[in-house]
Amino acid sequence: MMNSFLYKSLFLIRFIPGFVFFLEGIQKFLYADTLGVGRFMKIGIPHAEFWALFVGIVEIVFGALLILGFKTRWSAMPLLIDMVVAFVYTKWPLLLQKGFLPMFHDYRTDFAMTLCLIFLIINGSGAFSLDSYFLKSKEKQKTK
Repeated sequence: MMNSFLYKSLFLIRFIPGFVFFLEGIQKFLYADTLGVGRFMKIGIPHAEFWALFVGIVEIVFGALLILGFKTRWSAMPLLIDMVVAFVYTKWPLLLQKGFLPMFHDYRTDFAMTLCLIFLIINGSGAFSLDSYFLKSKEKQKTK
């Protein structure tokens, strides 16, 4: 079992990427020309209209689920896929053109969020989460 303090502090590791994804998803709709479909077209994503809408919804829904700590391991997976696709389309070309250090400079926030998502997939949501609440409720029902 995980250290009690670490188990309780998982809220922060869950909240940070959840909040960032949630806000980025909203911005894909509010600022479609620069952060949504316009951005997707600029970086060469095929069917940009569909994918910008899809990614915006994924980021809003699963970002909110991370914040709440509901189905955390499953919620982190589509966001991790989102990060991998973003890397392939935005950072990989930079790596090939300018090398590792310039690419990593631009990738540092994405890298931290990716590691948070991997951590959550491995460790789950922690104490202050709907996952924990429902698990405790289920255990109470079993003991009755």
